[in-house]
Parts: sequence; C-alpha cells; structure tokens
Amino acid sequence: MSSPANAILGENCLIQPGAIVGLVYRPGCEPARIGRDAVIRSQTIVYGDVRIGDSFRTGHHALIREHTTIGNHVLVGSAVIIDGHVTIGDYVSLQSRVYIPTHTVIGSYVFIGPAAALTNDKYPLRQRESYQPLGPILEDHATIGANATLLPGVRIGQGAMVAAGAVVTTDVPAWSLAVGVPARILPLPEHLRERNRF
Repeated sequence: MSSPANAILGENCLIQPGAIVGLVYRPGCEPARIGRDAVIRSQTIVYGDVRIGDSFRTGHHALIREHTTIGNHVLVGSAVIIDGHVTIGDYVSLQSRVYIPTHTVIGSYVFIGPAAALTNDKYPLRQRESYQPLGPILEDHATIGANATLLPGVRIGQGAMVAAGAVVTTDVPAWSLAVGVPARILPLPEHLRERNRF
C-alpha cells in the first residue's frame, strides 16, 4: 500500500481503513516511520515523530503519541495508550487496555498484561513547580500481570514478575516476584526463573 502523507512505511505494511499513521500534531513534525511487515488495525492512531521497527502489530483503537520509539516484533493490543516520549525494545507484548505514560522505558522481551497501568506523576496536580514526569523502567524479560499498577519511577529488574493486581510502590529486584497491595517482594519460584520467549 502507498504511504500516508505524513508517514514512511516499509515493505508489506497493512494499514486498515480508519487507522491514522503520521498524525500531524504540530506544524513541522516529522513523519511517522514504520518498518516492514506491519499490521496497523482500524481506529489506531500513530502520531508523527514516532519510530517503529519491523513486524509491528496493533489491535484496534490503539494510540501511540509523539516521540515514541518502538523496536522490532512488538504487539500493541486493542485500546492501548502510549502517551509519548516512551522507549520500547524488541519482542514486547502490550495486551489490551495497557496504559503507558510519558517518560517510560521498556526493555526487550517484556510482557504487560491486560489493563495494567503504569504511572509517572507522584502527586497529581500537586507540587506543580517541581513536577518532573518519571515513568517506570522495565528491564529485559520482565512480566507484568493483568491489572497491575506501577508507581512513578519504579524499576522492574531483569526477569522479575509482577503478579496480577499488584500495586508496586518500590523497585523490584531482578528475578524477584512482586505480589499484593502494596506489593511485597518475594523470591521468584525456581520454575519461573527463565527468560521470556516469544
């Protein structure tokens, strides 16, 4: 298919009707750049100033805002919101209704389950004079369960797992398990001490 006016597409990309790729959110923004073999489903919006690698997939109604960089073999599920100024590695799966705030860093081989919410503002609408957005950092092979909440600036270490529904208020060391509200940090069971595979 031919490229939309403000997008540069690699070979063999499918942009379904109703999707917008390269939304002009400000005059002079750069085109969105999408690698080869992408499938961008209807009602998805990708802003200008977005860079995405090969074999990218979206569900429906996903939103990917400006200054987001995404690697290869990434799935962005239906109704996911990536609010811009985000970096995502390779082989990442964001399941439906995940929320990713600005200034978040996600490594490679990361899984984030349905309706998980990451946050970047410790005191919403308070202390505005000192406000600096700081999203979570998820290292390679991290797994986040459904409906989990990650507070601003927490680091989820390599291979760590966050249980469904957990509320993570502190860093989770590599190869650990966070469970509960607020989350307690436990040793990761031996049978789960393996890298994520896609």
